[in-house]
This record gives sequence, C-alpha cells and structure tokens, in this order.
Amino acid sequence: MRIQKAVVIGAGTMGGGIAALIAGAGIPVTLLDIPAPEGADRNAIVKTLWDRQVKASPAALVSPDAARLVTLGNTDDNFDAVKDADWIIEVILEQLAPKQALMARIEAFRKPDSIVTSNTSGIPIHRIGEGRSADFQSHFLGTHFFNPPRYLKLLEIIPTPDTAPSVVAFMKDFGGRALGKGVVVCKDTPGFIANRIGMYIGQARMVAAIENDYTVEEVDALTGPLIGLPKTATFRLADLVGLDVHTHVLRNQYEALVDDEERPLFRIPAPLQKLIDAQALGNKSGAGFYKTIKKPTGEKEFWVLDLKTGEYAPPGKPRFDLYGQVRDIDDLGARMRAIFEHGAGDRGGEFIISTTLAICAYAGRRVPEIADSIIEIDNAMRWGFNAEAGPFETWDALGVAKAAAEMRARDIAVPAWVDEMLAAGHTSFFQRDGTRVIGAWDPVGKTYAPIERPALRLALKELAGTPRELKRNASASVLDLGDGVLCLELHSKGNTLDVSTDEMARTALDLLGGNAYRAMVVANQGKDFCLGANIGLFLMAIASGGIGAIDKAAKSLQDLLMAFRFAPKPVVAAPFQRAFGGGAELSMSGARMVAAMETYMGLVEVGVGIIPAGGGCKGADPAQRLAPCRRWERSGPPPGQGL
Repeated sequence: MRIQKAVVIGAGTMGGGIAALIAGAGIPVTLLDIPAPEGADRNAIVKTLWDRQVKASPAALVSPDAARLVTLGNTDDNFDAVKDADWIIEVILEQLAPKQALMARIEAFRKPDSIVTSNTSGIPIHRIGEGRSADFQSHFLGTHFFNPPRYLKLLEIIPTPDTAPSVVAFMKDFGGRALGKGVVVCKDTPGFIANRIGMYIGQARMVAAIENDYTVEEVDALTGPLIGLPKTATFRLADLVGLDVHTHVLRNQYEALVDDEERPLFRIPAPLQKLIDAQALGNKSGAGFYKTIKKPTGEKEFWVLDLKTGEYAPPGKPRFDLYGQVRDIDDLGARMRAIFEHGAGDRGGEFIISTTLAICAYAGRRVPEIADSIIEIDNAMRWGFNAEAGPFETWDALGVAKAAAEMRARDIAVPAWVDEMLAAGHTSFFQRDGTRVIGAWDPVGKTYAPIERPALRLALKELAGTPRELKRNASASVLDLGDGVLCLELHSKGNTLDVSTDEMARTALDLLGGNAYRAMVVANQGKDFCLGANIGLFLMAIASGGIGAIDKAAKSLQDLLMAFRFAPKPVVAAPFQRAFGGGAELSMSGARMVAAMETYMGLVEVGVGIIPAGGGCKGADPAQRLAPCRRWERSGPPPGQGL
C-alpha cells in the first residue's frame, strides 16, 4: 500500500488542519467542502475556510510552500478527486446520517483498495460504515487526530471488526513514519481512549474542586507541571479547548456510557453550565473559568471565576506547604512518591492524592474495554495531553500494591485484574531489564507482553547507568549508541550549555579522535534541544571575575564549536523544538544537521541587543542567519510554549 494522493472532505478547523498536515508531509491533497449558494463562487466556502488555515497562528502549514500541494474544490463539482485518491478522510459534522450518506457516495467513486477513514470523535466507527461493501469495510477505519493536527502528537486508529489487519498495520506505520504521529490502536468505544480517560480526569478534578471548596487557581497550581502536566492544567485546559466543545463531548459521553460505573461523574457541573448559558466559552469568548481583563496600562490580567458565586476576582497566588517541599525533585516518579508520603493532611497533597488514585483506578477498570494494552492508554494520555506519564506509569511509580491498598482505604474500586496480578507475585505493571522497559502486563493473557518498538528508535534514558554510558556529569553524558556511534546527550535544566557540558563535549571529542568510533550525534530527548548558554553562570562569572570572565567563556564556547566543525569524523546535530542562541550555534557547528520538522531555531540574543558569541555571526549573509528568528516571530511557537 502507498499513499500518494489524499482527499479530505470537510474543510472546517479539523479538516483544514488535517489537509495542512498531509501537505506538510509532501503528499498532494484535495480539500472539499459544500458548494457556495447560487450566484457566488462555487468554491467560496472552501476558500474562506482554507484561508483561515493559511493565516492560522500557530501556523497550520509547516511552510508556506506546502500550500501548493493543496487543491481546493467543492463536493458537487470536484468529487471526482475521490477516484484517484489513495486515502479519503471524512471530517464533516458530527451526525451519523450525513456521515453514512457520504460513505455511500464515496463508495460509488473510490478505487478498489483505497483507504477510507472518519475523524469522528464521538460516533461509533462501525455505525458510520454500515451497509457498505466488503471491500469498503475492509479498508475503512477511524483516524482520530487531535487539534491542532500539526502540533498534537496523538493519532488514534480505530478499526472495526471488518477492517483488514493489513490496513490497520499500514495506517499505524504511515501515521508514525510519514505524519510524525504517536499512534495508538483503540477499540470502537465511546470517546475511544484519550477522550474517555481525559474527560474523566477533567471531571474528577473539577468535581473534587467544587465539592471540597478548592479554587480554580488552586486546582491549576496543583494539576500542572507539579504532577507532570502542562501549565494549562485543568481549568485553563477547558478554556483553551472551548467550554462549548468540552460540554459537547461530555454530554455525548454521558449519553453513551450507560454501563460505566462512574457515569454520574460525566454530568455537566452547575458552574460549567452557568458559563455555557452566559456564552462564556473560554478563550474564544474572552471569558470562561478565567476572564481577560485589560488594565488601564494596556496590560492583560486574567481574573478568576469563583465557583460558588459565579463572579470574577483578581488573580491571587495559591500557596501550599507541600509545593515548596517537592517542586525541586526533578524525577516525576520520585516527586509523586514524595507527594504521597508527605502530602496526607496537607490540603494540596490531599487533592492530588485523592484524584490521582481515582484516575489510576478508573484507567485500570477500562482495560480491556477500551484497549487490550496498558501501553496504549499511557501513550494516548502522554501524546494527547502532553503528560509526562500515563496513569499506569504513575501507578507503577507509586508502587502498585501500596497504591492499591490506599485505594481500598478510600473506597476506590481496584480493578480485579490488578489484584490477580499482585496475587500471582507480580508487583509492577512494567517489566524491566535494568533501566530498559521490555514488557507490560497483559491483563487478558495474564503475563508480560513484550513491548514492540521500531528498530531504529532509541530511548537515551535507558542507557543511563549501563556500560553504554561512558561518562556522565550533572549537565551531559557521553553514550555509546552502537554501530561505532557516540552520543553527546544534554540533560541540564533547559539543556543549557555550561562548564559541565563543555567538559563532557571535550571527552566525547577525545573518544571520537580514537579508533573505536566513527561518528557522533549531539542529541537529547527532553522538551527542547537547547535553550542556549546558562545565563546564570555568566552572571556569576562576571560577579567573581569581572567582564573578562565573559571573554574567557565566549572563547571557550567558540573553540568547542570549532572543534565540532573540524572534528576528524562527522559530528551530527539533531535539534528539535526550541534551539536558541548557543543551541542554534551548536546545531550549526557540526558536519550535518538533522532537524525535526518542529524545530524553532534562532539567535534570540539579537532581540535584546546582544551579539551571539558562539559563532552564530559567521556566514556571508547575516539575513540568512536571522531568518529562523523571523520565522518564530511570524508563526509563533507551538501551543503552550512561549519565549
């Protein structure tokens, strides 16, 4: 199977975003929507909708050039495009009858073996494909992207009982390899995986806040980076998604989950309903759980909803004793254990403990209903909600038996299969070989199932503490990747460059100069490739050694990067996400740069009047060197990531 042409039917926010994603992967795509009323340009509707994607911020298109791969049309005059497509994606309104009618029409036009998918988030996939031929149904499945499709990693694939296994395998590979997605295979149940668990998580925390008199700000302070989630946390996330969208999904799940033991939790809470009634829909309307207030100075301030009175109040600063005790623990698992150990009796700790236990137990009770593998559930939550860990990783870090005992003490139902696993003498959901995770507990097979991963995918953290970690300090490590290739892994805060990084880099260059290694990669698997030099250390150097210390530090960085450039064997940089200042200079200093598609690189020093000192000024055309900075300013960073 190959996908050389695609057709997306439905040019709204999701459909247009999916078309932009496909074009960004280099695949020609036809985007169709309904024709405009008589007398107007027949393609006026699709043109207007596509124009929003072209102008979107953050940018929907990976580059302006990708737009040339998108052909616009309408479903009356241009439906013939379906005949040549290898992949047809339906993204129309969330109603069963129109979707079924569209599938019948697609079947009349599609070529044999073309793949047809629906992007529905709430309608059973098998219902959409009902009544179609055997060939159609064997090539039909759900492909549920998360919005915005370019930036959110998750792609849920939902086969029906009639979908050919070869089609599922192909789409899983294509989604990961060609589209850069993290793909999970779901069962055809309400909300699939991410929305089913994600909506429960949001409701569990929202209801707990209402019932126990926590404020919106308190909950967001407790359920963000402190527990491995983005800053949007709970209430800010609902505002970002849109409270109308949030309640639509919530209402659909409540109606569909007639057999879910937690069904009452999916009711719309009264404070949320009041916001909907007032058309306070979150960020899109300027007011939701937070309200944007413009101060006389022109600055924006985000006032906060009082869940009891429905009034907005100026922002405050929630304070919890526990927060200060655990926030500096870098490892998430260790931080969660510390919260559970010291948080009982603390108001903030109690909120985290009670909701975390309920969430982990609920996820456990959904196996094998929504997925056979606990890995699929953890991956869906990490990729769909940018969580550092899924519910089973979190439970494992807390200790399966210990957390299960605490659940019982709080009258939270422990999944029967977890009790069976513990009774059989297995104390962890994940099987490890040293630091490497090699298996996950299979509740159906009642044994550990090996974890499949692409042959070329490396997890650098799994090499830590093994013989393949050749040397390490607080800021960097030198790793043996095999095949005669070294890796200089950055792992300081923000992966910034400092004296310790310099030490490890020179160690790596010495090894590269010998006979054992033939190349080196500069890489890491953190949130950002490198945020530049550690400015704090520069300030300390000035304080202790005067301005001359800056000259010395700059010269040291220049010498190091020139050593990379003129190393006797190739040094390859692998930047991703943000590569600022010294990170950009580091990326440009090797023999080659293999950048991830989502790389935001620039010499940001220029913006505050500082000349880049690590070699970033080199080059015949300064305008070319600064082009990445201007691209950042134009398109903006991914959601939730700012300067």
